[in-house]
Amino acid sequence: MPDTTARLGLPYIAAAQAQKHVTHNAAIRALDALAQLALQSVTETSPPGAPSDGQCWYVPAGALGIWSGRAGTIAAYEAGAWDFYPARPGFHAYVADQRRMRVFDGTAFVSPLAASVNRAAVEALVLEEDVTLAGAATDAAISIPDRGIVLAVSTRTLLTVTGAASYDCGIPAERAKFGGSLGAVPGSVNVGVIGPTAFYAPTPVRLSANGAAFTGGRVRVAVHLILCPAAVA
Repeated sequence: MPDTTARLGLPYIAAAQAQKHVTHNAAIRALDALAQLALQSVTETSPPGAPSDGQCWYVPAGALGIWSGRAGTIAAYEAGAWDFYPARPGFHAYVADQRRMRVFDGTAFVSPLAASVNRAAVEALVLEEDVTLAGAATDAAISIPDRGIVLAVSTRTLLTVTGAASYDCGIPAERAKFGGSLGAVPGSVNVGVIGPTAFYAPTPVRLSANGAAFTGGRVRVAVHLILCPAAVA
């Protein structure tokens, strides 16, 4: 009989083993790290200065410090110490700094929607920003990315829009593409659903004032889109 389980490598308690609690606790510790896997990041190469118990990271190539030489493992922190567990194909994880689910393909964490052996993929993404309004129009700092396929742009008024009676949400070439005459009072929401539309250059989302220029207000803008990254070399 092997010493560990086949998938997660959890240690078995051997017959007539002394101090069985040590082996049992090691298995529980590994299971606590790997079950319902949540990763803080899959790209950070430097260990955090002040990790919290229960936090985990995927260790990429080129990792530094105590992570050096641990590429391809899950680094789990608990009780002042690091444990390193192999990342296995099929692991699903919530990646906190991306706010997305990812799946491990044996080499990297990739889109759970679809990915080829060379990591051509279908990615779902939401870009979000709180935009402070001023002047005749305000562009969000986030842009619709090149080759992005937009499904919708949603807005939520956070602070009362002043100066303008309402606002339109669109792009420079089409001011109300995602919604027109949108509400100025806090809590006003619009989901500007469009037929999936491809953009072939980075394109800002623009909020345009109606009636008079903006003198204040804040709107949360979210771009809901699909990306199709090409295969890696």
